[in-house]
Amino acid sequence: MTLHFDVDAVVLDIEGTTSATGFVVDVLYPYSRARFAALLAERSGDPEVARAVAQVRELTGDPHADAAAVEKTLGAWLDEDRKATPLKTLQGLIWSEGFARGDLVSHFYDDVVPALRAWHAAGLRLYVYSSGSVAAQRAWFSSTSDGDLLPLVLGLYDTGNAGPKQEPESYRRIAESTGLVPERLLFLSDRPGELDAARAAGWHTVGIRRPGEPYYEQGVGDHAQAGTFDEISVGTTRSTA
Repeated sequence: MTLHFDVDAVVLDIEGTTSATGFVVDVLYPYSRARFAALLAERSGDPEVARAVAQVRELTGDPHADAAAVEKTLGAWLDEDRKATPLKTLQGLIWSEGFARGDLVSHFYDDVVPALRAWHAAGLRLYVYSSGSVAAQRAWFSSTSDGDLLPLVLGLYDTGNAGPKQEPESYRRIAESTGLVPERLLFLSDRPGELDAARAAGWHTVGIRRPGEPYYEQGVGDHAQAGTFDEISVGTTRSTA
């Protein structure tokens, strides 16, 4: 069965939705873990690094934490899969460099790229909202086996510029940023808490359920669900500013 939505924009989660969580956990996480120490040592004067370190100190309640202590905290957060903004910021910097060097090539499920290209060609606006930093998202979409997909995407949102993914206010903030009313936005995610928050903000939602993903067995509650992007039809009959 195909799900039909009359919307102006589609907002995409990444892990478990466009791409395999296993790739992030098994490839990207170890890649960043092995490089935290060097990043903290070599780029401590970088404003973005310094800001992330300050955030780690604030979140841990240790204003004097040195680089070793910060690295230990980052490793612990990785083990917990904690969506902490400073962790995602530093991971994004490391991954961006890895993608740029060709060490890393991002993963997309086979059904995703054709759908994104078709939706974009049809005039749909595409956005990304991920717990991964904007820098990581930019690197992810620009470094794929299908080429640079970044031109398909109109805007990137993370927990820093939009807010936590399970809070309705974050989705209201994104809607305001896009200039679209909530009912003209469709959010695709594998996580029921995120889908609940988006719906509470007035958005359309579809839960993506892919076998082998962490939230597959849990399901997506009472949200519409699809196994692939092929099962979703989106289009617009009007434009609402």
